[in-house]
Amino acid sequence: MNRYALILAYDGSQYHGWQKQPNASTVQEVIEGRLSTVLNQDIQIVGCGRTDTGVHARDYCAHFDSRSISNLENLKYKLNKVLPGDISIKKIGEVETSFHARFDALSREYRYYLSSEKDIWNRDHFSLVHGELSLDKMNAAAALLIGKKDFTSFCKVGSDNENNICEVFESFWTKEGQKLVYTVRANRFLRNMVRAIVGTLIEVGQEKISPEAILTILEERNRSAAKKSAEAKGLFLSKVEY
Repeated sequence: MNRYALILAYDGSQYHGWQKQPNASTVQEVIEGRLSTVLNQDIQIVGCGRTDTGVHARDYCAHFDSRSISNLENLKYKLNKVLPGDISIKKIGEVETSFHARFDALSREYRYYLSSEKDIWNRDHFSLVHGELSLDKMNAAAALLIGKKDFTSFCKVGSDNENNICEVFESFWTKEGQKLVYTVRANRFLRNMVRAIVGTLIEVGQEKISPEAILTILEERNRSAAKKSAEAKGLFLSKVEY
């Protein structure tokens, strides 16, 4: 058997996240079904990580094992033809049999999009926020997340992690036209972590809490210490580094 890697993008609006689950449509399930049909064999794919219901991805990586495939460009074409319009295969390549889409990842980058203006053409791809936000204060708070820290306060309650230590390499806000974009890159992410961070940083931008409050929230190691999670639809997995 040979191992192949997929680079893909998807709009998560109509899916209950990446990972297969009973009685719910997921991205993994859809791709596995179509790929198995095209290759005429039972295919199981392994993704680089979970994404929650409604979360999107621009450069998601997955791998699968198969008998030798002679024409990968032709496979990409056939697969894109049978996949729904909200999933796109960008690249397929053969990799070493030891390659693992999840465990070999060095870092993952997420981006979250906020806007103060309603945009009907991209309504499922950003979160609407009321009023002006202080970008300077949000960036001051975001910078305090950089480093190796315990992110229990930003993790969904009941998650079955061995530990909640993550190393954040980048954490900052930028302005793109009418939108504010939060970029965060880390070695790993916990369930609901980015959305919980964004929801808390929004309150910093609204001057409801100080930038330094982020440190106190981290120290408490309690999800109730952080603020309400931002909506899923503004979140994109934007890059995975190997």
